[in-house]
Amino acid sequence: MRLIRSLWWSARTGGESPFDTAHLKVYYPAVASGSDAERLTGVFAPDPAEAPYPVVIFLSGVNVGQDSYRRFATAVAESGFVVVTMDRVAELFGGQVGLTPGVDLDAARPDAYGTRPTCPAIGAVLDALAELNELPPLQGTLDLDRVALGGHSAGGTVVLQSARFFPSVAAVFAWGAHTMVATMLGWEPGTVLPAQVNCPVLLGVGTEDGVIQGSADRYGEDGADRPDPVHRTFTEALPEGEHLLAVVQGANHFGIADADPTAARAFLDGPGGTDALPPFARLTSAFLRTHLRGDATAKAKLAQPDTESDAVVRLTRR
Repeated sequence: MRLIRSLWWSARTGGESPFDTAHLKVYYPAVASGSDAERLTGVFAPDPAEAPYPVVIFLSGVNVGQDSYRRFATAVAESGFVVVTMDRVAELFGGQVGLTPGVDLDAARPDAYGTRPTCPAIGAVLDALAELNELPPLQGTLDLDRVALGGHSAGGTVVLQSARFFPSVAAVFAWGAHTMVATMLGWEPGTVLPAQVNCPVLLGVGTEDGVIQGSADRYGEDGADRPDPVHRTFTEALPEGEHLLAVVQGANHFGIADADPTAARAFLDGPGGTDALPPFARLTSAFLRTHLRGDATAKAKLAQPDTESDAVVRLTRR
């Protein structure tokens, strides 16, 4: 097991104060020295073993705090990455305010989609990480030429809609996310938008995802018998490439997160008797090592069943 530590940083994301700042948590492989400075500050030096580390930016679902993904972020960082999560309080829609990855709704309308990212905050986070990479203790540790974007729920959706506008992005992954678009933005019911990606994509979903099922009317559909939007995204929205769809039997929408019962929409979810976090974190790590590090051993693992978990994971390749 690798030692993982974290530190905090901030990014200006635009908008009116006080809703113009994202607070970042940066997880990184570290080494313990036992020094007085380490004891007094709690700051550990980065592990130089595989540095500089490719960077993984992970965007949360709406009203899901970044600490809900601490276990997932730590597991991915252990495989040799710097993983960044964020909390940003800003306008959601209809005047509501909450935790959001930040969505440019106008960029998701029929006359603009595909011309710019629906999540401009990604660029602001990349700029902030470039600043952090010039300062101790992480100076020179972040490889910002090798970046992956990941997300859960709405965070995964905006990643799928935005990735190709950031040239350093070499891989994309998402859990419980799709590119089906709301009719309120002017689209026909059931529309699946083409993903804005030009790199390999890993999509994950559980068979008991009640949040996606409970949102069908947002897309002008009846939730009873409609095709799963994640499957539709995998088959209809992605360009040609090395893509993977992972379906975890018995997992739900919050299968990779520690759900907060006081916020978000976990009350819609299925029972989720399967913990999807360990198998999906291992799959994500192998996927990222394959496409960001060119790791042949990791690529071979993607072709093999996961024997470290009782979870049933059905993989589809494109």
